Amino acid sequence: MIPVAEFKQFTEQQPAFKVLKPWWDVLAEYLTVAMLMIGVFGCTLQVTQDKIICLPSHEPRENLSEAPCQQLLPRGVSEQMAGLREVSGLKNNLDLQQYSFINQLCYETALHWYAKYFPYLVVIHTLIFMVCTSFWFKFPGTSSKIEHFISILGKCFDSPWTTRALSEVSGENHKGPAAGRVMATVEASAGPGKPNEGEKEKVLVEPEKVVTEPPAVTLLDKKEGEQAKALFEKVKKFRVHVEEGDILYTMYIRQTVLKVCKFFAILVYNLVYVEKISFLVACRVETSEVTGYASFCCNHTKAHLFSKLAFCYISFVCVYGLTCLYTLYWLFHRPLKEYSFRSVREETGMGDIPDVKNDFAFMLHLIDQYDSLYSKRFAVFLSEVSESRLKQLNLNHEWTPEKLRQKLQRNARGRLELALCMLPGLPDTVFELSEVEALRLEAICDITFPPGLSQLVHLQELSLLHSPARLPFSLQIFLRDRLKVICVKCEELRDVPLWVFGLRGLEELHLEGLFPPELARAAALESLRELKQLKALSLRSNASKVPASVTDVAGHLQRLSLHNDGARLLALNSLKKLAALRELELVACGLERIPHAIFSLGALQELDLRDNHLRSIEEILSFQHCRKLVTLKLWHNQIAYVPEHVRKLRGLEQLYLSHNKLETLPTQLGMCSGLRLLDISHNGLRSLPPELGLLQNLQHLALSYNALEALPDELFFCRKLRTLLLGYNHLSQLSSQVGALRALSRLELKGNRLEALPEELGNCVGLKKVGLLVEDTLYEGLPAEVREKLEEE
Repeated sequence: MIPVAEFKQFTEQQPAFKVLKPWWDVLAEYLTVAMLMIGVFGCTLQVTQDKIICLPSHEPRENLSEAPCQQLLPRGVSEQMAGLREVSGLKNNLDLQQYSFINQLCYETALHWYAKYFPYLVVIHTLIFMVCTSFWFKFPGTSSKIEHFISILGKCFDSPWTTRALSEVSGENHKGPAAGRVMATVEASAGPGKPNEGEKEKVLVEPEKVVTEPPAVTLLDKKEGEQAKALFEKVKKFRVHVEEGDILYTMYIRQTVLKVCKFFAILVYNLVYVEKISFLVACRVETSEVTGYASFCCNHTKAHLFSKLAFCYISFVCVYGLTCLYTLYWLFHRPLKEYSFRSVREETGMGDIPDVKNDFAFMLHLIDQYDSLYSKRFAVFLSEVSESRLKQLNLNHEWTPEKLRQKLQRNARGRLELALCMLPGLPDTVFELSEVEALRLEAICDITFPPGLSQLVHLQELSLLHSPARLPFSLQIFLRDRLKVICVKCEELRDVPLWVFGLRGLEELHLEGLFPPELARAAALESLRELKQLKALSLRSNASKVPASVTDVAGHLQRLSLHNDGARLLALNSLKKLAALRELELVACGLERIPHAIFSLGALQELDLRDNHLRSIEEILSFQHCRKLVTLKLWHNQIAYVPEHVRKLRGLEQLYLSHNKLETLPTQLGMCSGLRLLDISHNGLRSLPPELGLLQNLQHLALSYNALEALPDELFFCRKLRTLLLGYNHLSQLSSQVGALRALSRLELKGNRLEALPEELGNCVGLKKVGLLVEDTLYEGLPAEVREKLEEE
């Protein structure tokens, strides 16, 4: 006997899979169990009890054409009873083995196949139904997706973040009117015209009340936050993977269609053959030589029971078939490969929950048939707003105010700066550090400054390096008169936030990014008219000309820096309008000559032409029109010589000619009597003109990395020299007149061919050991008293 429990393996699934079973699948499962019990019960009776009992017929041979059991067929009760009495007591002269033989032979030959195999057919058909129902839970291509989905779904349903997110949304919906009044106050205060002090107070204070109001939900600890973050990543990857195909949807349709076809086939042949299950069976076999009889009348002992079981089975099959037909109707009456979260968006207020498609959508439709609460809670992990809130919560857990204060330090401008790099967002705890004066944000995506920014009352400098930021209008009002310096670095200059150009209190603006190819020639930049206080503008890009909008600040711009990263800057005529310009940097602009537009800048004090392609500087004579020019930086070019009329630049105080191709210097350079700094390192100089001794105001002289073999004695007439860099030349000796440089505090001699140092170094009162850069062997060769002087503090 086979217990029903042995067939459980055909339908056994994980308990969690029940969420993907709609009511019709559950009903079908119970029906298959009932049909299986019918089949197993019939099989058990078929195996354990006699199947058929036969008796020989005593009809004369001339009546053999009639059925041997004809006289036993119903003809009225009295007639049948009479017939039975007539044949009662007949001697058949058959033994037990002969009866068994006849019974088996008649069972195989005379009994209809449907009556013989009915219980086995019921079991087989039921097992096919079971396999069809659960096949997509077992098939490798679908079961892996289902298991992954069920796993994620359960975690999303039980996640504390789901409860928190829905509770926050519910809380926001309850306080909606209050928030609306706050926004109305902000908009009213930000309207046309200049707001009075009371309106400013509303703008700055009211949003803080909305933000700092604690939600009435339980806070998540750090571990729960990290688990929810991991769930968001899993949901994203699972969605991308599952939405690519529709194998689950197709498999479910196929198995449903197969069940419907199977239902019709079973129904038809059962209705046709159910009447073949009869109580009396006529049997004609040629066994007269063995038994003496050729016709028998047999009794199918299970006929009555099997006929009742058959009708029960057909009834169950009909109900099962109706559920399959309803399943087909459900599959095709609306598109199940698309799923809309519209109702969830309206109920929760999370308007960014995306609709899904293909297998993802199909599984969510099935989930709704089980419990729509699952899809509602699952939708929380599809919302980018919800994800950003979680990231913000995790950030706040990780970056506490105490940890942020440890990162505070003074920047190059002397302001107390907080620098944050490569974070998933901006922690709200930043705005609790009211002492911050400079905020530097690098590689932080999608920043939206909250109202809490208004707590940084000392903020004067903001750097956004590859960190696109949105600023509400109320905060633009807060920053427009406070912020003094802003640095923005992005891939393209058109990505610079527009609110940057409305900060009317701005004094320094630093922009870095490329113009798109179609805009590079025009070099169009947003209008700078609102920047009434702008004094310094730095632009690092690939512009082919000076942006026209620079002239918007021509009246007060004092420093302009254009860094072109090697792209050639062609049009510079607009520079003539910058009458107040004091400092100009044209770095890596592909210049081959000094632009003539520069000579019109009467207020120019410092010019930097670093990293260009200058070969000749004959135009240097025109710098005499720039009467206030004190610093000229022509370093990192290809200049081969300095023209004689450099002598005209008597007001020049700093001249940088390093990293060029100079081999000689003009004697007229000594007539630049105002020079305090001269840098001609990294060239090919072999000698120096004695006239350099005329530079009586010279304090810094850099001659490193040349090919100098000797120094003119006149050089040591520059008694104000404090720094003398002579490293990495070909000097074989150092003149004893170096002792005349009493102001000298830094002397570099490394990398030469010196054999000894003059003991007159001890006369350089300002020179100490720390300022003397020389090989240890040469230093040790100095007299002991000289070393003592150099080592004195």
